[in-house]
Amino acid sequence: MNTSAAGSQNPFAAADGDGLDEDRSYAVAVLRGEDGWDVRELGDGALESLADATAEMRRIRAERASFALLNIDDDYFILLRPMPGGVRVLLSDATAAVTDDIAADVMDELDEDIPDLDEDELDDVDSWPEGDLEILADLGVPSDVLSVICDDQSLWASEQLHAIAAELGFEEALADETGVEVDDADDGGDGDDDD
Repeated sequence: MNTSAAGSQNPFAAADGDGLDEDRSYAVAVLRGEDGWDVRELGDGALESLADATAEMRRIRAERASFALLNIDDDYFILLRPMPGGVRVLLSDATAAVTDDIAADVMDELDEDIPDLDEDELDDVDSWPEGDLEILADLGVPSDVLSVICDDQSLWASEQLHAIAAELGFEEALADETGVEVDDADDGGDGDDDD
């Protein structure tokens, strides 16, 4: 599970102003249009199961690339991309399948076993991504970049999704739709730009 660095403020705490929102999850569809990227909220069912998220995405008629970003409790994320005859999926933290049903759905879709861990062991185990690291390669996020983002244990899931959005150029649209602002990690959080 996410083991963000001590002292790292959860972006939802910043959005709330004085603490964490009760529900730190969101599901959005990202659609490429003629004028750039469009980010739309998916229905609440998209956070219930992989099948529901896939159905929500299939209802969206998109002529160009589309995919979903699912942030689950700001602990881990799922990338979902329906394709003709199937679905491509990436789970940022395979260990989440030990305790969360939607992560277990992803592991089932990938025909992977749920990690053989007890809940009390999760804090002592580094997470690892499972699934299709090439899911966004044709759009501009190569597998090595996506792997680095997934492997960064110091980031909350919302920060990881923001990093993906920044790679593709829709970080502002994501922040507008979700209400979650994320500071860019490039400046080290000190406010100084080292240009």
